[in-house]
Amino acid sequence: MNPLHRPGDSPVHRLPAQVKIVGALAFVLCVVATDRTAYWAFGAYLAVLAAVWVVAAIPPGWMAKRALIETPFVVLALAAPFLGGGPETEVLGVSVSVGGLLAGWNIVAKGTIGVLASLTLAATTTPRDLVVGLQRLRTPSVVVTIATLMLRYLEVIVAEARRMRLARISRGHDPRFLWQVGATARGIGTLFLRSYERGERVHLAMVSRGYAGALPDAGGPARPLSWLSGLVPAATAAVVLVGTL
Repeated sequence: MNPLHRPGDSPVHRLPAQVKIVGALAFVLCVVATDRTAYWAFGAYLAVLAAVWVVAAIPPGWMAKRALIETPFVVLALAAPFLGGGPETEVLGVSVSVGGLLAGWNIVAKGTIGVLASLTLAATTTPRDLVVGLQRLRTPSVVVTIATLMLRYLEVIVAEARRMRLARISRGHDPRFLWQVGATARGIGTLFLRSYERGERVHLAMVSRGYAGALPDAGGPARPLSWLSGLVPAATAAVVLVGTL
């Protein structure tokens, strides 16, 4: 089960995937191009997203929990007012940089709206439909292949990481402190190697069944991706582990 997808039968869910992909991309580009001092515009963007959530029957709390993935960027934004230079002003009795304050606001506002837009797309579109949408938009077959493999390997790598953690705990070792980071690093390395080796085996199995570098519905022929087939699951493993630290 995909934790980012919320099944439903709303008009937003029924929209073709390619329409939602283009709409989300255009929305994010508009957000990025907006001047950071146009505060009203960011409120309007949030209102648009809220309207989509209402139509799609997505609770704000469900979305907020998954938006916590941007926490590291929020921490960086909170530090910007104290690290920036130039003119200063006082906020709650503390002197902060005006430029740093605007930079922090820019990161939080645009980053949060971008994350919420991406989560809205994922919540109303299944992974399979996302891949189909990319194909219908004539996305290069290499990109479609990478996206398909990453979606498939995400569940496999998460399950593998969970088994490794349970095996470590069953042996009486559960690193949780900074001085135990070595064990976590070794676990990441082991999972990376296992994922790469699994990718090589899967690629050989695919080639033996007639795979020539492109998925059956991906369009024209593409070059074989023997080295990439192993790198994709390994990179996915690294992303999963970093997100769980």
